[in-house]
Amino acid sequence: MLNIVKNTTFVGPFDLLAPHSCRGCGHIGNAFCDCCKNNIIFEHENYCPNCKKLNPTGKCSHCKTLPPIFVAGSRQEILGNLIHDYKYHSVRALAFPLADILNGILPHIDGEVIIVPLPTINRHIRTRALDHTYLIAKHLKKLRGKNYRLEKLLLRENNTVQVGANEKDRIEQASHAYKINQNLKIDSSKTYLLLDDVWTTGASMKSAVKKLRQAGAEKIIISILVVNRLN
Repeated sequence: MLNIVKNTTFVGPFDLLAPHSCRGCGHIGNAFCDCCKNNIIFEHENYCPNCKKLNPTGKCSHCKTLPPIFVAGSRQEILGNLIHDYKYHSVRALAFPLADILNGILPHIDGEVIIVPLPTINRHIRTRALDHTYLIAKHLKKLRGKNYRLEKLLLRENNTVQVGANEKDRIEQASHAYKINQNLKIDSSKTYLLLDDVWTTGASMKSAVKKLRQAGAEKIIISILVVNRLN
């Protein structure tokens, strides 16, 4: 069942003086309106970001080592523009509709679910004045309900920037990117929902999955907003 939630992003004094216009249709009032957001959810077709094949259930028969993956869309579509404005122009008002899109494409998950955002480099958080994946995860937790928790289970082990690196270098960098937060305990009975905004080679997400599995996680689901390359 699709989870459609009205956009209730807080409107501050600056928004009243210079209100947002929808990145999809141009309508004044929200950074991304409910109509455009719901269109993405209704028209959504899930595919595997690793092999690019349609994958309605999330579990790809071609990429059997990967957990179930749910992808909202490609970076070449309107979602790519939303991510760009959100991350690089600090349009915080886009965090809620982006979370709501993920909420709409993710299936019902039984039991207790721990949302684990892939951690952002500290330098980027300072530059952008927001931790973009964590903020989306906070909204997603509220949208999903009481059986969902948000934990910073993964921590950055280095601050290497992958932008501009080739696939071989990305894989090498990602293998040393994360470590498990020793202040938190992995429970094999719970589902861990890994969240990231962009999948390019998948190196970062695959490294995160490996770390969780090594720490004892048995049930993992991946949620991605956009895939950077479709061919």
